[in-house]
Amino acid sequence: MSTAVFPALPGLAWSVKKTPTWQTRTQTSVSGKETRLADWSYPRWKWSLTYDILRDNPTYDELHTLAGFYLQRQGSFDSFLYQDPDDNSVTSQDIGAGDGSTTVFQLVRSFGGFSEPVLAPNVISLVTVAGTPTTAYTVDPTTGLLTFTSAPASGAALQASFSYYFRCRFVDDSYDFEQFMLNLWQLQKLEFISIK
Repeated sequence: MSTAVFPALPGLAWSVKKTPTWQTRTQTSVSGKETRLADWSYPRWKWSLTYDILRDNPTYDELHTLAGFYLQRQGSFDSFLYQDPDDNSVTSQDIGAGDGSTTVFQLVRSFGGFSEPVLAPNVISLVTVAGTPTTAYTVDPTTGLLTFTSAPASGAALQASFSYYFRCRFVDDSYDFEQFMLNLWQLQKLEFISIK
């Protein structure tokens, strides 16, 4: 599990696609009635990026930066961290309520009323217990579990402000880097998905 962060490079074209994906098993009886079973409690996210220009020269070398990052991951083998430019932080996010005995809480992010766990927190800027800032906690950067040194009081609202990454892997083991001019390359489709 790598801690390398996907590079932010110029040349990224529009549009960028971000797709939530669920896994549901559906069984249809002979009468047409369906039974559905959701296998996942939260989605996997898939990004599809296009790079119109990747320069290959001593001053600007986006081609080697991106291709090298992909090669270091050995295609879809190794994971990496992706900071989505439009979905990477929360402020005063509710993460639970104390019960007087529980010390471990999962960092989450809300998205249109839906909450899902954050598994790769980046920077925790503020944690509050019943509105009071605290530093009496640790955060596991590989699970997003926040552990208080002592259990918050029963009914105490817990909130956190933090930035986060998505832990991802590339979808395919090969991508086509295409040279269209001297020292200029493009990559028509680069896909990666979040992993749990």
